[in-house]
Amino acid sequence: MTSVASGAAWDRQEARTLEPSLLTVLFAVVMLLIYTGGWQLPLFGEKADESASGLLRVAFLPAYGLAFLLVLGRPWNMVRVTIRQPFLIILMGVVAASIFWSIQPDVSIRRGFAVGCTTVSGLALASRFKWLDLARVFSITFCVLIVACYIACIAFPSIGIMTELFPGAWRGLWLEKNSLGGMMALGCCLLCATALLDPRHARVWLGFAALSVGLVIMSQSKTSLASLMLGLMALGFVWICQRGPAYAAAATWTGVTGFLLLLAFIVFASDVFFGILGKDATLTGRTQIWEAAFRQIELRPWLGYGYAAVWSDKSGWGPLAWIVHDAKFTPQHAHNSWIEQLVGMGVVGLTAWGFFYLQTMAVALIAVFRDRGAMLAFPFLIVFTLVSLTESIAVVYNDFRWAVFVALAAKLAFSDRAQEKV
Repeated sequence: MTSVASGAAWDRQEARTLEPSLLTVLFAVVMLLIYTGGWQLPLFGEKADESASGLLRVAFLPAYGLAFLLVLGRPWNMVRVTIRQPFLIILMGVVAASIFWSIQPDVSIRRGFAVGCTTVSGLALASRFKWLDLARVFSITFCVLIVACYIACIAFPSIGIMTELFPGAWRGLWLEKNSLGGMMALGCCLLCATALLDPRHARVWLGFAALSVGLVIMSQSKTSLASLMLGLMALGFVWICQRGPAYAAAATWTGVTGFLLLLAFIVFASDVFFGILGKDATLTGRTQIWEAAFRQIELRPWLGYGYAAVWSDKSGWGPLAWIVHDAKFTPQHAHNSWIEQLVGMGVVGLTAWGFFYLQTMAVALIAVFRDRGAMLAFPFLIVFTLVSLTESIAVVYNDFRWAVFVALAAKLAFSDRAQEKV
């Protein structure tokens, strides 16, 4: 009897030692805040361009340093979480190898290093935090962003509110309204999930979630509002599925039916669907970019032009020049995460990304019925999937969403129980 009691006491003591310290949480939150890029507009103004500014690139170095400090805290966990992601390892290998066929090797080296550090940051989060702690880290990050956005929009409208392209639309800490709307849509989903995982502080998280909804509305971004609704429905789906087998079966059938009906609506009433989102049939010129990009992909289909090397090519005769010629304007990226991989790393890179994505979604679907952590991961992944169709947000250097995607993908394969086995 005494041995059982002492064993239980030891387990409680070990659990307490595995809880992250306040300093560890602070490191993670500051690292994520740097990746959000919400400091660029207030500090450097609208002309800030990370690709051309050495100062902006250096500003991300503290985030890399904080990531490596998190890794040093539990290096063995970092090894264990990384080996569970073979397709991510292959994907990063393709990024590194693309230096040898890049049209701008120096750019691919620099940005390849940056995306490697961003990926390490996501893996570090998964290796150091359990689901509840990870949820709190994400939510604290968004609480800081939400407060800062309201201050920027109300106290400093010259910074927080757009005046030219979309007068009156709130943009918060970012250059344009869709960035604010997209970030806050993700934030609301993560905050609501944290409220379910952390009922003791649910009122706090739900209060900030309501504030994030206000920012989505004030951004006037219909796409972000649609993403928000989809994410909350995904969260509700997970919550219902985890109430019991009967609820899970009913929710699954309802979800599948709803998805098929939505797909049919998009296919057979695309004009109405685009009208609801405030888009035209070209998705605000995106289809023109895709058509022009595919013409260049056909010239180098297997390996592409090098990681992140196309969109800053100023030679005047490279693939970007032809994309600009065909699309009739200068795009900053492919506006599609899948086409982006084809342009930069060809079929090889696309295949590596595709398998990593499919592995993540498969594990997430299983977790919906087994793991409460799915409340955090599944809504984010659903919104990420939707946004990835019209924005380049996968395998992106110095990007908050990529760091979170990697963290959730890795955490799905590295359970709390496995993390406790030191």
